[in-house]
Amino acid sequence: MQQSITAMYDQLPRLVRILLQIFFGGVIGGIYRVLRYLETKNIVTLVIGILGLVTGVGNFILWLADLITMVTQDKITLFVD
Repeated sequence: MQQSITAMYDQLPRLVRILLQIFFGGVIGGIYRVLRYLETKNIVTLVIGILGLVTGVGNFILWLADLITMVTQDKITLFVD
């Protein structure tokens, strides 16, 4: 059985995901949400993902929120499902 890209990302070691989030979090968060939309078909996830990718303020807010949830809950959780 083939895993989804988001599942493969979630299986990376925690330290690797936190470092990726620190350096590339704005882009990763938006792409992660768009890919999750393809898996779950939740339109809110898609809209937030696109807004995070194309708006500077949205990008920063998602980056910070994703970093916090990555450290505290070990995964991206805000507006993902």
